[in-house]
Amino acid sequence: MAKFMLGRTLVGVAALGLALTACSTDGETTESGAASAQPSSCPTTPAPQGGAGAGAGARAGVPSGGPGGAGAGGQLPVASTVAKPDTTNSKVITATGAQIECGGTEVETHDDIVYSTPGANGKKTELKLDITVPKSGGEKPLVVYIPGGGFLAAPKEQGLNRRTYIAEHGYVVASVSYRTTTDGATYADGLADVKSAIRYLRAHAAAYRIDPDQVAVWGDSAGGYLAAMAGTTGGIKKFDVGDNLDQSSEVQAVVDDFGPADLSKIGADYDDKTKQENLAVGNMTAKWVYGPDTKKSVAEYTDEVKAADPATYADAGDPAFLIYHGDQDRLVSPSETLALNNALLAKGVDSTRYIITGAGHGDGAIGMPASMTEPWTTRKVVDQLVGFLDDHLGS
Repeated sequence: MAKFMLGRTLVGVAALGLALTACSTDGETTESGAASAQPSSCPTTPAPQGGAGAGAGARAGVPSGGPGGAGAGGQLPVASTVAKPDTTNSKVITATGAQIECGGTEVETHDDIVYSTPGANGKKTELKLDITVPKSGGEKPLVVYIPGGGFLAAPKEQGLNRRTYIAEHGYVVASVSYRTTTDGATYADGLADVKSAIRYLRAHAAAYRIDPDQVAVWGDSAGGYLAAMAGTTGGIKKFDVGDNLDQSSEVQAVVDDFGPADLSKIGADYDDKTKQENLAVGNMTAKWVYGPDTKKSVAEYTDEVKAADPATYADAGDPAFLIYHGDQDRLVSPSETLALNNALLAKGVDSTRYIITGAGHGDGAIGMPASMTEPWTTRKVVDQLVGFLDDHLGS
């Protein structure tokens, strides 16, 4: 989830929370979330560790860069103003009430599992995932969580509170790292990594009590973008590269939390200065589309930008989508998810978009009032997400 300060920039790395008291490494299994008589707060997200997608640049959910590119001076733009969202073909909700609680169901965790080691330019990147498995018997549907990080980082430790809550409701939840611009990667590489993780998990379904026929992807911000891409590119073989190619990377449901889509319009709903910063030559978004050495901008909807837009691949065979966006999001314009939702509906896809009043860019925003962060972890929102998974994965 996003960690940012209201104002013109985000500077430096924000700590992502307290470390878990019970976790595992090197694929070993530990037990966490043991059943208790009284539900308790869900575990917090530990600080990002080293490895692909983490590193010193980890900023959850931040999608773009300021002049000279994100990372120049460590500054990323945050909009001063955001236009009132268009709610066409959408539902508006106010997410208040009780926060999610965990501890009612026993789960086990398997952390730091290497699922792929893609190579580029003579260098290999070790990609890892963490898995949370309900201890109740039988196969469970799989939810693949894709963290945000502004195309700059992908710390798989993100979203632990909501991931644990969903696992306790009968799902195997895997959180995956993927290559980013820090690794010299583009959107095609990140998407290939997500698909590789899905294939790996299907290939090892028996080890983690996964039902390989019931798989959803769910992501925040840049992770929401990749979830949407995974959902609309099922069966497009050019994005399936790497290991376990005998397995399918297609999914049965998609949850997109405030992800961008048309990368030329991330700042479309914002003040003029932020709009221009999001279109700066060589920023993180441009690198994500064109590559690490680009001197281009995403100011125009070029063939390359079109190829990076999940709406480009939408067709009637796509899985159901659940899309969320806060009307106070200062990092990804709410019109991004509107455009994607409209494109999906136009193709006959089962897609539902919710605008959450008063909500900002995720639940971990530093310096933001609780009224803008807490909606994302209310039972009203997360139980609705679980209900969507139940409807489409049959937990």
